[in-house]
Amino acid sequence: MTHADPYRSTPVFTNDTLPEALRRAHSTKAGVWGHLKVLKGTILYVNEETGECQMVQAPGTVLILPQQLHSVEPQGDMEMQVDFYHEPPQLISSNSCAQT
Repeated sequence: MTHADPYRSTPVFTNDTLPEALRRAHSTKAGVWGHLKVLKGTILYVNEETGECQMVQAPGTVLILPQQLHSVEPQGDMEMQVDFYHEPPQLISSNSCAQT
């Protein structure tokens, strides 16, 4: 495994299989970055610390900082997955857009 490789990934979640815990405010551990990938459809990503909301459409991504409180809310039929890293991952730009 290289530094570019995630050390763990979630299963691919759908609207029906997304755990309730991810729909509420939660965070990664210290020293853990998350790379949320929307594979199909759209999710609402909420940074619970700043109140910033992003509508993220496939194939969009979000970088989740260590210990950053956040939540996700599916916007209909969707698929998403999160990869976890011990160092900030090198990511390709996201197709997400900020919502005010």
